[in-house]
Amino acid sequence: MVDSSGWLEYLAGGPNADFFAPAVERGSELIVPTLSLYKVFKKVFQQRGEGQALQAVAVMLQGQAVDLDMDLALSAAKVPAERKLPMADSVMLATAQAHDATFWTQDADFEGIEGVRYIAKG
Repeated sequence: MVDSSGWLEYLAGGPNADFFAPAVERGSELIVPTLSLYKVFKKVFQQRGEGQALQAVAVMLQGQAVDLDMDLALSAAKVPAERKLPMADSVMLATAQAHDATFWTQDADFEGIEGVRYIAKG
């Protein structure tokens, strides 16, 4: 599972794109939270327009989209007490944990958390 910042880095060919490539290119094995779809679509839409935003989402949907359901929401609500993460980060971490997925990110809030592959922003 790749954080939205990782998707944006990969799609833009940024300095850390190669770090995220192995996860992004896993096809149907990839978990894609709908929260990531929202964040990536919003950012690309603002910067490059709807056409490119839809193309970004199409790439993301090569993986398995995962909705925020009641179980995930309640699991995510427990995360801030344990890790002091904001809401969106809590949802992302809870989603990765619920699917036994490695979580790839360049968000420093996740550094040192078990099950997370972290790289500092380039």
